[in-house]
Amino acid sequence: MATPTLTLSDFDFALPPELIAQQPSPERSGSRLLDGRGWPPGDHRFDALPDLLAPGDLLVFNDTRVIKARLLGHKDSGGAVEALVERVLPGHEVLAHLRASKSPKPGARLRFAAARDGGGPTFEAEVIGRAGPDDALFHLRFPDEPHALLERVGHVPLPPYITHADDADDERRYQTVFARRPGAVAAPTAALHFDEPLLAALAARGIGRATLTLHVGAGTFQPVRSEDLSAHRMHSEWFELPPATVDAIAATRAAGGRIVAVGTTSLRALESAARGGRLQAGAGETDIFIRPGFGFRVVDLLVTNFHLPKSTLMMLVSALAGHAHVMALYREAIARRYRFFSYGDAMLLARTGAAG
Repeated sequence: MATPTLTLSDFDFALPPELIAQQPSPERSGSRLLDGRGWPPGDHRFDALPDLLAPGDLLVFNDTRVIKARLLGHKDSGGAVEALVERVLPGHEVLAHLRASKSPKPGARLRFAAARDGGGPTFEAEVIGRAGPDDALFHLRFPDEPHALLERVGHVPLPPYITHADDADDERRYQTVFARRPGAVAAPTAALHFDEPLLAALAARGIGRATLTLHVGAGTFQPVRSEDLSAHRMHSEWFELPPATVDAIAATRAAGGRIVAVGTTSLRALESAARGGRLQAGAGETDIFIRPGFGFRVVDLLVTNFHLPKSTLMMLVSALAGHAHVMALYREAIARRYRFFSYGDAMLLARTGAAG
């Protein structure tokens, strides 16, 4: 009997609004962890993770650093404008999403300020034009090095479902403790649960650690609009997989250990780097769309937060652990009052057919 084709509606679920986490847990590793490798799922604190893994396993982290990518300001005409910098280019230029009552024309000047009332440090950016003829992004020129200007004037790019204005606590908590390479406009949220004591406990248990970089783009929140999943086109994100991580994965495999992706961004980078059939180090762009039917080559286990209904990330975790199983886990998490999305709780999943 043929497996029925899944459509967008198959990834929907009803989530009580009060389960959308607006603030992180007081301690990073004090959040909850649903062990979804079997049934019934286990209920743990996140800092129990070392006991749920085995000596010789390898955790792969995304070391991207979230930049203060949200800018608030006005057009030279006086109208309000909000920018979300998607990518920093050479020559003090950036690509950005712009929100304004009327799209600015090439040559227009945008004045951005640190304070929401227009006070504090400011700078002006010039609109060069659209990034492409059919592109939603705008090409802007900054007067100085973009990362420095964003750090001084920008705001933490909290996701749209977090309703409070960013503050100093978000600057600290919407960032991993090992963030190193600036470029992301959204955090690799599964890694937000790791703190130094937990990393030390994992190392003491003989669980390895490796890193890669994937700069998470705003497209991670892009909705899927077609019931036919094959019609959806993924956004592109830059990633780099170092040779040391490829070597660590090979050594782990040879010793019988498992590869544990920390977050969907790490998983996407690893599986993108193995698209040719063999895991290869290097840098590039990926628009990989992982949905049920995908053939995994690298990842055995996944640590991940809970994702938006009907999102590409729901499709990714369903591809890994099985659609029916994942939907049952989500129903169970809601019944147990787990907290959802970026500042919420986490789950541990095993690839279908892999040892849990």
